[in-house]
Amino acid sequence: MSQIFLVGILGLVAIAACWSLALVLFRVSTGGSVARKLAVLLVIEGFVLVTAGFPEMTLNLPDSIYEQLPILDFVLGLVHHLGDAAMIALYPPFLALALNTNLTRPFLSSKVRMGLAIGAATIGLVVVFNTSRIPLTLLYSTVTLVFIYALVASIHAWRTAKSGSARERAGIFALAFGLRDLGWSLSYGIFAWFMWTGADFEVNLDTFVLGKLVYALGTLVAVPLIAYGILRAHLFDIDLRIRWTIKQSTVGIAIFAIVFIVSEGAEALMSEQLGNYWGLLAAAVIAIALRPLQKFAERVASAAMPNTQNTPEYKAGRKRQVYQSAFAEAQAEGGISSKERSLLNHLRDSLGISPTDAEMLERDLQTGNATV
Repeated sequence: MSQIFLVGILGLVAIAACWSLALVLFRVSTGGSVARKLAVLLVIEGFVLVTAGFPEMTLNLPDSIYEQLPILDFVLGLVHHLGDAAMIALYPPFLALALNTNLTRPFLSSKVRMGLAIGAATIGLVVVFNTSRIPLTLLYSTVTLVFIYALVASIHAWRTAKSGSARERAGIFALAFGLRDLGWSLSYGIFAWFMWTGADFEVNLDTFVLGKLVYALGTLVAVPLIAYGILRAHLFDIDLRIRWTIKQSTVGIAIFAIVFIVSEGAEALMSEQLGNYWGLLAAAVIAIALRPLQKFAERVASAAMPNTQNTPEYKAGRKRQVYQSAFAEAQAEGGISSKERSLLNHLRDSLGISPTDAEMLERDLQTGNATV
């Protein structure tokens, strides 16, 4: 197998992993949450990867295919470059919400986010309609700087985190996203160099393959680490929804197995006429076994998420933990600024905690009567 083919396979696996995690996050998160914003970013990341040449590398397609199908070349370039622009526009604001560090706080401003989005869209559209050396170099260099900035910000958030739980979350974030940021910044830096110098890909094949390799590995390594971090940190409401997903998936797999076994058994062991009614038999078996299946699925979910319970008391407790954790992290920076207080009030409202209860939670934390 050639190096290019293997890198192409890694790229396809990375795309599948990226979109799989995005789907899970979208289903288990609530609208407007950081997890939902991460799901959007992962969808865009997958489109950027799928248009980066990995399918062509796997299928060993010749470069002449783009000359034969110029519309294909235009569409792939459109999706890829606008995807790059979307990453520039959306990644720093995501970091501002996900990380507790002064390095990302400017992107909490709506004016800054709007300016970033306009600038990213402009450079993306310029590259789509003018694929000359200078615009492409500018786009790739900007993406490189964005991911270097993300790497520095995540490390800074980890180094400055005070409490144990906050430091653990920041450390997991820095490891997972940092590896992806490192891989993508190196990859885009390599291709910015290719664009600026006009170097030939075939002459510098090893450098080209290295760029694609770290491109794919950045996502491929990060996805399981992000998934581990989400489960380890038990982000609010996601743990309950993941538990529900595990339970429902277990029931679904068991029902599929019953249908398959009954249908195959009816065809192999019974007469052809009776085999035609395998569906009725499978339905009867499922109806009888459904309650035991649900109990079994509950045990599977409990084993996977042992400390998670879908009760009003558990939900209320998790809300209090989330608010107190956010308050502790903000306070650890040397006091609550007006902008941090505004963010805490927004979090309080989204969690459904009253101002009186929030004040009580803050007092408990300050007097040492609460554990975060």
